[in-house]
Amino acid sequence: MSNDDHDDPYQAIPCSDYSHYELWIMRGRRLQLAWWDEHGQEYIGLLQPLDLLTRDRQEFLIGRLAGQNIPLQIRLDRIIRCKPE
Repeated sequence: MSNDDHDDPYQAIPCSDYSHYELWIMRGRRLQLAWWDEHGQEYIGLLQPLDLLTRDRQEFLIGRLAGQNIPLQIRLDRIIRCKPE
């Protein structure tokens, strides 16, 4: 956990949203995402979701940006918008 996470405690997302992420992962659906990182920087990208992870009472979406082989971990409560492609 970074120091910024202490100043920005995790806010649980609705169970229905979590279920949507699970379905999109199982179906291999790419997602148009907008999210904030731990510093408040906004990002927009096409993401291939791979898994969900719970760590330190926080939930994360694990995926790769389209055309890149670098894994990302995006805290679920920092996702601003999400739309399956």
